[in-house]
Amino acid sequence: MNRKLSYSILSFFLVLLSTTIGIGTAEIILRAKNSRMDNYDIEVWKYAKDLKIKSDNPILDYEHRKNVKGTFQNIDFRINERGLRGDKLRNSEARRILFLGGSITLGWGVDEEDVVTNRIEKMFLDSGKDVEVLNGGMLNYNTNRYVTRFFERLIDLKPTDIVINYFLRDAEDLKPTKPNYLLRNSQLAVTVWTAFNRTINSRGQNSMEKHYSSIYKKNSIGFQTMERNLKKLSDYAKSNNIRIYIVMIPDIKNLIDYKFDYIHAQIAEIAKANDYIFLDSLPRFRGLSFESLYAMPGDPHPNSKGHRILAETAFPVLLNTN
Repeated sequence: MNRKLSYSILSFFLVLLSTTIGIGTAEIILRAKNSRMDNYDIEVWKYAKDLKIKSDNPILDYEHRKNVKGTFQNIDFRINERGLRGDKLRNSEARRILFLGGSITLGWGVDEEDVVTNRIEKMFLDSGKDVEVLNGGMLNYNTNRYVTRFFERLIDLKPTDIVINYFLRDAEDLKPTKPNYLLRNSQLAVTVWTAFNRTINSRGQNSMEKHYSSIYKKNSIGFQTMERNLKKLSDYAKSNNIRIYIVMIPDIKNLIDYKFDYIHAQIAEIAKANDYIFLDSLPRFRGLSFESLYAMPGDPHPNSKGHRILAETAFPVLLNTN
C-alpha cells in the first residue's frame, strides 16, 4: 500500500471518527437540554415513542399501547386497558359519553383532571348524575382515523352519546408513516427534520390560511373522506339510538382577527345534514389572546382554560339531552 493511499484512508477514518463524536456530543447535549420537558416537538416525539405502537390498520397508522404511563411537558398521562386516556372503565350501567377527536381531545399539555372529558364528568357528578365520560382522543388523528378507530376498537363500549371534538385539521388527508430508525431514536434527527419541515412550510404558498382553504374545497380528498366518515357514524348512531354531537374547536393562534369562520359554517351544514347536534365553541374563544390559551410556548394546543371553555360549551346541552 503506497503512502498516498494510506494517508487517504487515515483521513477518511479521522473524518468519520470526528463526525461520529460530533453527532454523539450534539445528541447528548440535546437530551440534557430537553430533559426540562419544554421542547414541544421532542415531547410529542417522546409520547409517540413511549405510548404509541404501529397499528395493523394503515388508516389508524398508530394506536395507544394499553395500560401504560408517561410524563410529557411535565404532564402525567395514563392510558387505560382500552387505550383511552384516564382511569380504567367503571363497567357501570350509567350513561356513557364517548369523546372522539385528536390531540386536543386527548388533552395534550393539560393535567388529566382539567381535560374537557374529566371536567364534564365532574360537572355531571356535581349535578347529582352518574355519567361516565370517556376520552377517545389521540395525537395526529383526523376524522377518518378516529371514526375508523371507533368502529374497529371502541364500538363495544356501547356509548349512549358520542361527541366529536372537531378541529380544523380533522379534514386533512393523512397518509401512513413509514418507520424510520433515526427519527425514532435520535432527538438530533428529530430536531433537524422538524427545522427542515418548518422552513419548507413557512413559505407563503404554504401559509395556514392557504392550507385550510385547500383542505376545505369540497372536491379535496380529505374533505370528502371527512364528510363520508361523519355520515357513516351518524347512520350507525341513528340505528342504535345513540345521541351524537359535534363540538367545533377553533384554531387558537389568532382569535382576534379570526380567518376561519367559513370552516365552522361548513361543518355546521354537514352536522345539520347528518342530524348531529352542533355546538360551536368559537363565540366563547373569540377575542382571547393566544398567549392566554396555549399549553406552553411553542405548543398550539389549548391549556386548562381552553378545556374549561370547551366543557362549558358542551355540558349544558349534554345535561339537557335525553
